[in-house]
Amino acid sequence: MTGPIWTGHERGSRGYRRMILALFAAGVATFSQLYSVQGVLPELAEDQRVSSADAALSVSFATLGLAIAVIPWSLLADRRGRRTTMRVSIVAAVVLGVLVPFSATFEALLALRFAEGLALGGIPAVALAYLAEEVSPLASAVAGGTYISGTSLGGLCGRLVSGPLSEVFTWRIGMLVVSLLAAVAAAVFFVTAPTPRGFVPVVRGSQRDVPLGRKLLACLRDRRLVALFCQGGLLMGGFVAVYNYLGFRLQLPPFFLPVAVSSLLFLAYLSGTWSSAQSGRIALRRGRFTVLLGAAGVMLGGLLLTAIPALVAVIAGLLLFTAGFFAAHATASSWVPALVRTGRAQASSLYNLAYYGGSSLFGWLVGLAFHDGNWWGVILAVSVLVVAAMVIATAALRSDPTGHPAAS
Repeated sequence: MTGPIWTGHERGSRGYRRMILALFAAGVATFSQLYSVQGVLPELAEDQRVSSADAALSVSFATLGLAIAVIPWSLLADRRGRRTTMRVSIVAAVVLGVLVPFSATFEALLALRFAEGLALGGIPAVALAYLAEEVSPLASAVAGGTYISGTSLGGLCGRLVSGPLSEVFTWRIGMLVVSLLAAVAAAVFFVTAPTPRGFVPVVRGSQRDVPLGRKLLACLRDRRLVALFCQGGLLMGGFVAVYNYLGFRLQLPPFFLPVAVSSLLFLAYLSGTWSSAQSGRIALRRGRFTVLLGAAGVMLGGLLLTAIPALVAVIAGLLLFTAGFFAAHATASSWVPALVRTGRAQASSLYNLAYYGGSSLFGWLVGLAFHDGNWWGVILAVSVLVVAAMVIATAALRSDPTGHPAAS
């Protein structure tokens, strides 16, 4: 005799609340470390005597490592469990994060950032699959949005702490403090993450032991999934590029802002914390496709506002741009597992591969546009990325029933 089929923690239950808190903490721990260096790029560039585009490689190397690692982490998670995999990942990342500020050379820093990215890959590679297995389907969109809000708050924390500390002390102190804060968030994850009940391990040689290549190929043959992967890569690439080079721009005329002040603009991340949580609720009423396309449109509007050479306009534009991005990312990333039954972890990993691959590539490449065309070069390059994402989404996702209210 078998027990009742596990349908997931219902919204409002104790297990649901623990899951939300655990994934929120995991998001904070991961993204505070991943992007803490973004808050100190001008100081890092000056201290290491490198260009703005080269300094941005300290962000790109970490996201590249993460992109490479997500698929291997997903395989480990299929066999060893989601929670166990995330625990290993988060501990390794915190240890490496503490070592980064002690880098003797810029090359050593890049190598450690790459290794840190490899370790961090276990969180985004597994988090949404863990959530999908442990939370009821009706609550998954809202829960996914809450997880993404944790990632936005983590990114804010990393940048907001490291930036001012780098001006008062050094960029090394700023990054070290962020890593210690990430260790606290990691401890919260360890304590609160509920025992998995929906996970069934993949046993080697069993019917569920589908070869990795077949799982990946099945995902890549689905045009809907490929379109969602493109959303992650293109939108994230544009988003990271804006934040990579904003600090450099604000030190130039007509702003002349010191780092401690310009770092406060990372508070715009709070609009992303709010919008990512709201996106799931709106998707239930309006549909995922509407939210995705609308959020990308908000990104474009906010980006164009930043062209106005007035601090108020830059702040307003950044708030809109950030809110739009996180709403789009929360929608696209939670849509992926809804389209997949076999190879769910691999589908989420492919999304993350595109997401962080786009961050690595465009986060550096747009720097060349910034160098040649100043801020208008960034606006033009990022606008192309956002419009391309909207065109792809319209072509592949507009008629899909899972993107509309009745199926969401």
